[in-house]
Amino acid sequence: MNLRPISIASHHRVVVLTGAGISAESGIRTFRDAGGLWENHRIEDVASPEGWAADPGNVWRFYSARRAQARECVPNTAHRALADLESRFGENLVLITQNVDDLHERGGSNQVLHMHGELALSRCENSACGTEPFLDSKLYESIEKIARCSCGGRVRPHIVWFGEQPFEMRRIQAAVLRCDLLVVIGTSGSVYPAAGLVNLIAARREDGATARAIYVGPEPPLNASSFQEIRLGTACEIVPSLFAKLE
Repeated sequence: MNLRPISIASHHRVVVLTGAGISAESGIRTFRDAGGLWENHRIEDVASPEGWAADPGNVWRFYSARRAQARECVPNTAHRALADLESRFGENLVLITQNVDDLHERGGSNQVLHMHGELALSRCENSACGTEPFLDSKLYESIEKIARCSCGGRVRPHIVWFGEQPFEMRRIQAAVLRCDLLVVIGTSGSVYPAAGLVNLIAARREDGATARAIYVGPEPPLNASSFQEIRLGTACEIVPSLFAKLE
């Protein structure tokens, strides 16, 4: 295991991308935990526009269960270490997560880009409505209990489903294109477009840039060859001591 801290100056720009692995260490169950199934339903049946159209009550039962489970989990040492990193780098750190839980925020991070949405938010299903996503702590257990927007549309989870465009992509890509270091933590390297962000670093390096990409996780991701360095270990083992004192 490579435990040598990364040396980087405080004026350098750092982008951190986290995936399911960091939340799993707090007890958040992932899709892979259940073999791609939830109560014998395919994940696509409860996390897609088609699933919502076919059975919105079933979709909400799934997300209500996820909300209830997430509330029981607490941030781990990796979440808190990234919050500390934010306090040290300030605006020079961009924290992006594929996770929909709020463990980064509860761990102390103030500026988090949730590219796949947020479990604690809901929004109107009508894209033309214009109502902003809102905090929603309700657990909807049947179609009869699903709340309605003032426009009459049903309230849906503020989650990026299969087939939908992730949020904040222009901002995320811009951050990667100008960063000095990209750190990817706990992702499989199989979910796009997140898995493709490291390719932006590779393209910049071909043009002579010194930017680099480092992966942290218990096993190499599918796109391991795209990284300049792989650090094997869990997020809680590696992240708290990942960075040396700022220069």
